[in-house]
Amino acid sequence: MIAHLNGTVSGVGPDGAVIDVGGVGLRVQCTPDTLSALKPGEKAQVATSLVVREDSLTLFGFGDDDERNVFELLQTASGVGPRLALAMLAVHSPDALRKAVSNEDLNALTMVPGIGKKGAQRIVLELKDRLGAPGDLAGPGAAPRPAPRQSWRDQVTSGLVNLGWSARDAEQAVAAVEAEHAEAVAPGGDEPPLDVPTALRAALRRLSKK
Repeated sequence: MIAHLNGTVSGVGPDGAVIDVGGVGLRVQCTPDTLSALKPGEKAQVATSLVVREDSLTLFGFGDDDERNVFELLQTASGVGPRLALAMLAVHSPDALRKAVSNEDLNALTMVPGIGKKGAQRIVLELKDRLGAPGDLAGPGAAPRPAPRQSWRDQVTSGLVNLGWSARDAEQAVAAVEAEHAEAVAPGGDEPPLDVPTALRAALRRLSKK
């Protein structure tokens, strides 16, 4: 099993990155949160999970071991494959998923494209005693998430499209989130940049109401 990659980021796309390890470019599929920390030309280390199928070998990359472990645990639930598990981590952090499952918060789980009420109920039933309680694995000394890159609009739009929304709906949701963010800023104040995970979740909340 490939537990992690440590090398130079040679390219970043809408749903994945290529990391050069010893002269070999390895492609990893990641959540927007993880992608926001990867910059071409810079060194990076990502925790990984290799998914083996009859016709493919797919490597998924994560910001830390906890995210990777939750990704693998999610797939033990009936009907949850790697794509859906990745979508769940694109919408919710590992601890937020623990909280949703622990509290049987079906509304939070159905925010993920591809999960309906019955699917959410099944996930809660099968994973409630396996994911653990919120904060179990996030120690007080955990490193803060790195600042995202400035191209958050393109990343969020691409992330929404990869999660199954149309390009038009994705662009409209991003525009609405940006306008809402600008309105929330005090008049005359500096507008702080939106980070990718926050913007993605806000856009998904809007799209889920359609």
